[in-house]
Amino acid sequence: MSTFLLLPGAGGRAWYWHRVVPELERRGHRAVAVDLPADDDTAGLERYAAVATAALDGADTDVVVVGQSMGGLTAPLVAARRPVRLLVLLNAMVPRPGETGGEWWDAVDQAGARAALAREQGRPAGPDDGTDFGHDVPPEVWAAGAEHATDQSGTPFGEPWPLPAWPGVPTRVLAGRDDRFFPLALQRRVARERLGLEVGEVPGGHLCALSRPGELAARLDALVRETTRLHA
Repeated sequence: MSTFLLLPGAGGRAWYWHRVVPELERRGHRAVAVDLPADDDTAGLERYAAVATAALDGADTDVVVVGQSMGGLTAPLVAARRPVRLLVLLNAMVPRPGETGGEWWDAVDQAGARAALAREQGRPAGPDDGTDFGHDVPPEVWAAGAEHATDQSGTPFGEPWPLPAWPGVPTRVLAGRDDRFFPLALQRRVARERLGLEVGEVPGGHLCALSRPGELAARLDALVRETTRLHA
């Protein structure tokens, strides 16, 4: 059994993982989804990391940290603070030392990649109305999410990413093959350029924990089993 620490993206609500938690538990794991202080303008990346790390009190070293979207800024900070078995980035921002979250978007040309995919698929590339973000999320789940919505403070986006280098922890990158917000081609390029890693594809879009929870949990479970074999 592993303990999965599940970090949400912008808005910072543990609710994002509510469909994945029982799927991981059904596979014999412990799952801890974290509420991050997204709406607190005094909270920066160090506070996010402290809150996330505190959620692991009592856990041993068999910990898998999963960061979704903006959670990619926090997940490696947790891995640098305490022993973890595996770090998983899911449709995630991959920061460079000293780069702010606000700079990341232009540095990787997220807008250009999103517009290029929209053109390729014959869709409008205007301001996101939720279509690119949650296009494959079941309507009833999308509607329920409105009750858990939280404003995202810009504070952590304005801070330079604080680590001098990526932590020395086994890292895997997963990307939704139907992600319109962080297109698969973008995630492949960023993972290669910044981490020297290839991307593992999973079903679903940017919010695949809401749209394809069973398949995602199965993939996370498989990653743990793969890591166990490699270190056996």
